[in-house]
Amino acid sequence: MATDIFETFESQVRSYCMNWPAVFEKASGSYQYTEDGSRYLDFFSGAGALNYGHNHPELRDLLVDYVANDGVTHSLDMKTPSKRRFLETFERVILEPRNMEYKVMFPGPTGTNSVEAALKLARKVTGRQHILSFTNAFHGMTLGSLSVTGNSMKRRGAGIPLTNSSKIPYDDYFDGDIPDFIWLEKVLQDSGSGVDKPAAVIVETVQGEGGLNAARMEWLKELSALLRRHKILLIIDDVQAGCGRTGTFFSFEEAGITPDIICMSKSISGYGLPMAITLFKPELDVWEGGEHNGTFRGNNLGFITGARALELFWSDDSFQKQLAAKIETLREGLEDIAQHVKGATLRGRGFLTGICFPDADTAGKVAAESYKRNLLLETSGPEDEVIKVMPPLTIEDDDLQKGIKVIEDAVLAATGQMSEPSRLRAPR
Repeated sequence: MATDIFETFESQVRSYCMNWPAVFEKASGSYQYTEDGSRYLDFFSGAGALNYGHNHPELRDLLVDYVANDGVTHSLDMKTPSKRRFLETFERVILEPRNMEYKVMFPGPTGTNSVEAALKLARKVTGRQHILSFTNAFHGMTLGSLSVTGNSMKRRGAGIPLTNSSKIPYDDYFDGDIPDFIWLEKVLQDSGSGVDKPAAVIVETVQGEGGLNAARMEWLKELSALLRRHKILLIIDDVQAGCGRTGTFFSFEEAGITPDIICMSKSISGYGLPMAITLFKPELDVWEGGEHNGTFRGNNLGFITGARALELFWSDDSFQKQLAAKIETLREGLEDIAQHVKGATLRGRGFLTGICFPDADTAGKVAAESYKRNLLLETSGPEDEVIKVMPPLTIEDDDLQKGIKVIEDAVLAATGQMSEPSRLRAPR
């Protein structure tokens, strides 16, 4: 198939297609299909934008019908029936059962738009400029989001100093040798520390791009309590870990905390359509009309599919229970693989999980071997030392087991260390 146009005309900034050179023509459920008829099992899920798989039939038909009947596509922040339906459904299905009260803001089409709005609002509400974020964090590619991102390569792309933010240690950054938050508590209490009181702290409960480091629930609770004592806003970036990716709709639910601001995107549209929301407590809604806006914040196609996805998957706990069983299957499979590779450890939580290898080059080799076996799998971490496993939440059990087996074979090919047969390996 012709691919010259991609190589000669498209910028070299592209990345995923460099590792996966196939031309993908169709997609359905957990699979993508190439122009030449090959089928790939997708454990990438659009970097978390396709939690419910590719082209879910009911969402697809709803979308086609909406477009065929001249439904409004673009509306900025104007009122439409599709926006009303999304807001009503989100309140009824997500917020009310969790006793959560938030205002909803549509800041623009992507996760970084949600983060930029959160940072701007925190500064406006508190009158303070500084934001604290964590080691190995990733929050987006625009300037505000980059300023709270840890990855040095991505930060260099800004081309200017990234200011008004500082990095503090994420959970277990010092391998348990230093008590959690001892430095932060001390400098906030000490008027002579020289550290400006921040407007907010932004955190991912699982660092999707930073190596799948997963914060403990007690660590999140302690962070929330510390910030509340010092009247500092807590921003949870749930762009990748949210919408069920870790097993519950919000990734922080198990911790029992109530963030001041929540950032969401990726799968909030339910269909992979560009859409983002920023949630914040009602008392923080101090915006003036038009103070933060954007041309593409009114994606009615996303409102339509997003509302129906919430009804289909989150109206009761049945889907969450099914997901819990699949998460256990994935975790057991990856644990079994990791224990056969010296020094390998399991990372992450839920369907945002993977294996960290002691040799940083191994993860890339495993991803390449997986691609050879028709499985899409990416890497994570500052040195790409972690394979990142993100199947659709709706994956069939047989396909999940198939993918785990491919990963096992890929690890064996990449390392040669799995000398003992695992429970997943078929008899020879």
